[in-house]
Amino acid sequence: MTTDPTDSTTPVAPDDPMGSTGSTRRMPTVDRAGGDPGPPDPGSPPDHEPVPTLDQGGGGRAGRFWSARRVPAALLALVLLGAAGLLLYDIAAVRAGHPAMQWRRSLADGLAERQLDDVAVLVGAGVAAAIGLWLLLLALTPGLRDLLPMRRDRTEVRAGLDRTAAALVLRDRAVEVPGVQSVRVRMGRRRAKVRALSHFRGIDDVRTDLEAVLARAVGELGLAKPPGLSVRVDRPARKG
Repeated sequence: MTTDPTDSTTPVAPDDPMGSTGSTRRMPTVDRAGGDPGPPDPGSPPDHEPVPTLDQGGGGRAGRFWSARRVPAALLALVLLGAAGLLLYDIAAVRAGHPAMQWRRSLADGLAERQLDDVAVLVGAGVAAAIGLWLLLLALTPGLRDLLPMRRDRTEVRAGLDRTAAALVLRDRAVEVPGVQSVRVRMGRRRAKVRALSHFRGIDDVRTDLEAVLARAVGELGLAKPPGLSVRVDRPARKG
């Protein structure tokens, strides 16, 4: 039996499970000239699904992460609970015919005798005002300053990057620049300060390469608000 070389189908062997149906299998075509496979069949399914890009889908607002502040809240709750319980017990004791506690009598007598311009009264008022302002600051600010929010390319996904990790990434990229001996990076929420020591090449050339490499690295971090760069290159101190 001879087959036409241009035929793209081959007969199925008798022992093939598919042979009972008499079907044929599509084989890849080969270009006679170069040996490269021909274009895929328009009707055949793709080999793999396309990889989604970060631009697909709409994202949300990438705000800062809010701290739970469990320790200050727990301490304040314990203090208020203890003070309220002690005061309630003293009031109940007085209602039952027992004398008030010594601390409450002393506090009432002291407040009645002291003037408003007394040092102790002013110090106590200042401490109470400072504690109140501190609690208001904790309630109105998000906290978690070490966590930098990243871009929200997906509405249901929210991610953050630690400032220490971001500084390590920038440092690793900086030491790859020719001429850089050592790098120190201080990563802030609005600016990244990079201090490098160069032991050869011109300082201006090293600084130019550093700025280009670090600008690309900052963009690859995927932060919602990329920090500005402050690059400084010096020569190492001479020994002796």
